[in-house]
Amino acid sequence: MRILHVITSLRTGGAEKLMVDLLPRMKECGHDVDLCVFDGARTPFYDEIEARGVRVVALGSSVYTPLFVLKLLRLMRHYDIVHSHNTACQFYVAMAGLFTSCRIFTTEHNTTNRRRNGIWRLPDKWMYGRYERVVCISEQTKQNLTAHVGDNVEHKCAVVYNGIDIEHYMSRSTAKEPSLTGKNILMVAAFRAQKDQATLVRAMALLPQDYKLRLVGGGEEALMENCKALAHEVGVNERVEFLGVRTDVAQLLQEADVVVLSSHYEGLSLSSLEGMACGKPFVASDVEGLRDIVGGYGVLFPEGNEKELAQIIRRLCEDRNYARIVANRCVERAKLYDVRVTTQRYLALYEQIEYSRNK
Repeated sequence: MRILHVITSLRTGGAEKLMVDLLPRMKECGHDVDLCVFDGARTPFYDEIEARGVRVVALGSSVYTPLFVLKLLRLMRHYDIVHSHNTACQFYVAMAGLFTSCRIFTTEHNTTNRRRNGIWRLPDKWMYGRYERVVCISEQTKQNLTAHVGDNVEHKCAVVYNGIDIEHYMSRSTAKEPSLTGKNILMVAAFRAQKDQATLVRAMALLPQDYKLRLVGGGEEALMENCKALAHEVGVNERVEFLGVRTDVAQLLQEADVVVLSSHYEGLSLSSLEGMACGKPFVASDVEGLRDIVGGYGVLFPEGNEKELAQIIRRLCEDRNYARIVANRCVERAKLYDVRVTTQRYLALYEQIEYSRNK
């Protein structure tokens, strides 16, 4: 099959990381696979996916440009399957698909989004209705989407869990940088509205001086600056490092004593799976998109409750036996979300549609 995935950019994020892991494996299965990005900024993910043999077609240097519909129309005619990710891509591919014979798919990556609180229900209902299949990355994602656009879309929804390269995160060196001392806490997440680095920063103020926090991720500069200001305000700025976008996340995870993901909501967070796969105890906020994955394996804390979070982190750092039990449970859970399984399920959906068309 000739397959094209379409995403806004290859900046840091779970959907972007999925492209890096998923598309090369589709090529390994014998398919012609390309990636279209609206914003063609060069990033580590961009370089990595090209190095792994996937051609990247950049439409420009922005996201919400209506002219992209025309560019997509010319591009999409060369493919059997076109699969979109993220809002702008979802709408523009749906529009361009009106004038092409290719089959179009999309993935819903979150349990909620800002469109569901406004006047977007009817446009969303039209847009999702255009797709052959809507891949939902969790059962909760499917339920919330159906509640938003109506039951008429439910029959198009297929739940396919995101996956990660399990072996990549389990096989790294456990040696720490010589400069790392004390207890090291790590959170990997872009600075976006759905993330909640602020609660973790406030929790640091309740922990002893030898506890250090490393925040990995790019995202919105204003949110990052707000978080830095908060660290100064609560007196932990010397114990919090803002590492920005990194390509060595697997090694950074191995260097941590506890991995945390504080968030307001998720879809199926790849960062959570990576954190659980690395063999360290994983802590997450008790919210949609995390509780179903982490609950009963890692440790959940009430959303926004820095006191509970601080207590959990301290126990995991001071009770080695408890930390080992939690870490082992997390690894076993992460093994269920191997990207090789994700790849086969995506391809099975494509093949099912292609078979029905050719029958």
